[in-house]
Amino acid sequence: MPVTTLPSWRSVLAVVAHPDDESFALGAVLASSAAAGARVSVLCLTRGEASTLHGVAGDLAELRARELADAAEVLGLDAVTLLDHPDGALQDVPADRLADDVQRAVRAADADGLVGFDLTGVTGHADHAAATAAAVRAAVRLDLPVLGWTVPRTVAERLRVEYGAPFVGHDDADIDVVLTVERTLQRRAVACHPSQAVPGSVLWRRLELLGEHEYLRWQVRGRPEGARAPGGGIA
Repeated sequence: MPVTTLPSWRSVLAVVAHPDDESFALGAVLASSAAAGARVSVLCLTRGEASTLHGVAGDLAELRARELADAAEVLGLDAVTLLDHPDGALQDVPADRLADDVQRAVRAADADGLVGFDLTGVTGHADHAAATAAAVRAAVRLDLPVLGWTVPRTVAERLRVEYGAPFVGHDDADIDVVLTVERTLQRRAVACHPSQAVPGSVLWRRLELLGEHEYLRWQVRGRPEGARAPGGGIA
């Protein structure tokens, strides 16, 4: 049976591909972690200049960095690191290079656990899968757990039928955490991304279908919850 609470990590690192993933996908989860007292940091691997809906004019790399900073403040996040890996081509970056970036962010945050997308990528965007693969690679090195955001298979099927969006979901038996969320902060964070939160996008229908729940799966279980490396820090 799935649990209904997040792990009691005191420091969480979210690893995402694009500036808006922290709000559109993980916003309610990260806000819940912060509300529970965790320090929450985000590592975003690209500036999202290619994976954009072009809702507003301007230099998208700079614009989306500002949007991310504003959204992070709304969600109550402690730190955001934005890297310059190629948007739309994360899978072409050497895996160890991405994992090294994640490992540095883990150490900077002194993170107990990581959160990202499910290894499937969930949305069909290859960058999402590559970002989580990097998080998993680093977490295995450090013996840390990774939770991956997913959607129920029924929701994925509805989005594929209604929007042609290549979402990948999971059956109930494969979901480890079903979290009841309050979406006020997430919706405020989404509003910080006017270049992406355009009317009619699949985002709004997904939030409607998910209602007051978010779903996560263990990608890596790592050391037991609450256990720390010798000396009280990350090994």
